[in-house]
Amino acid sequence: MRPSTFSGRAAIALLALICLLAGATRAAARQSAPSGPDTADPPAAAAPQPDAAEPAAPQKQTVTVSVTSEPRPSMTIYGFAMLDIGHDFKQINPNWSDTMRVTKLPSFKNQFGEDNNTFAGVRQSRLGVKASTPTTLGELKTTFEFELFGTGVDEGQTTFRLRHAYGELGHFGAGQYWSPFMDPDVFPNSLEYWGPTGMVFFRNVQFRWMPIQGDKHLTLALERPGASGDGGIYADRVEVQNINARFPLPDFSASYKLDEKWGYVRAAGMLRVIKWDDVLDDRFDLSGDAMGWGLNLSSNVKASPSDTLRLQVVFGEGIQNYMNDAPVDVGAVPTTDPAHPVDGKALPILGLTFFVDTNWNERMSTTIGYSMTDIENSSGQAASAYKHGDYALANVMFYPVKNVMFGPEIQYGRRENNSDGFSSDDLRIQFTAKYNFSATLGGN
Repeated sequence: MRPSTFSGRAAIALLALICLLAGATRAAARQSAPSGPDTADPPAAAAPQPDAAEPAAPQKQTVTVSVTSEPRPSMTIYGFAMLDIGHDFKQINPNWSDTMRVTKLPSFKNQFGEDNNTFAGVRQSRLGVKASTPTTLGELKTTFEFELFGTGVDEGQTTFRLRHAYGELGHFGAGQYWSPFMDPDVFPNSLEYWGPTGMVFFRNVQFRWMPIQGDKHLTLALERPGASGDGGIYADRVEVQNINARFPLPDFSASYKLDEKWGYVRAAGMLRVIKWDDVLDDRFDLSGDAMGWGLNLSSNVKASPSDTLRLQVVFGEGIQNYMNDAPVDVGAVPTTDPAHPVDGKALPILGLTFFVDTNWNERMSTTIGYSMTDIENSSGQAASAYKHGDYALANVMFYPVKNVMFGPEIQYGRRENNSDGFSSDDLRIQFTAKYNFSATLGGN
């Protein structure tokens, strides 16, 4: 029992000594500290003293919080629902009844039946997604966009068709997007879907480099190659039907744009190699090649605060598939060589576009203008081959509320054949209602 009693008393004595030392230390701290509330907490740093004649005001403590705003990814879903309804007073290929595509006008009398046809559809309706993602190399911008206007194997159908599948990071871009040879800002504010015949209009798969960006913009691109040929008067020959197209190099395109207060000027060019191989084992060798090239000069001019002029002239050879509405790139040419009786020629083409968009006020706008294409046919093309086209329209659009547009448009088109003297024209009236939508997710 004694050791335990001693140990207990020793512990009590030790605890009392610790409390005594703590009390002495606290008293010493009070004597050395500035006068203030009796507290065991360390005093705050001394603040500047006010004048002796004024009572001391309570001191306020200011806390500064630094917040860094980091860019966040964002995604915008956008598009529109669009109705087109109208009347065609003449005739056009039924698969293109809701357009004024002049290459689809008759190449001989009553090719598509009798005149007068009413059309309606929603094929211009569109759905797209744009995204912005911050990276260590800058902003990554992507676009994925569809519409309902069927072409190719879906010609004439209301079906989803890819418009854009494109990404851009810094000075580089890749995917399907507007060709640099094209100027999308030349397209007028029209209701008709297909647009001016003499305009360069092509969405193409490409890899592009944009070394200069801003008010001055330089773009260089390698694009997916492609072209078509016309066997002409030899088209029914077996020898011609065994020729395959080949493209050993990508198409090369470039554009330079200079923005000014009054608008902009833009110059674009392209160069391509077209080859074709005769795969039929006979006494003829119909293989050949052609060089395609083109120059496109365009501009938007702000003639007044309400008027914008959209201008373009394009010329070249073998660039028809880059045009908005032109047929084949290469035409057949007879030769005097018995072993090579038919050759191919890159067809020269000239396109002109001139439109005026006028915004009368926030509720009404008008567009009026003209476009044409002219092709120098080859000597081996058929007499009914497409040679010349004219396109014109005028409209009035109304915007009763935000994201809603409706209005009428009158359209005219004319087609002229190669050498048989036949031409056809068309007159149409169209009414359109359009409803836009857009929603953004994320971002700052």
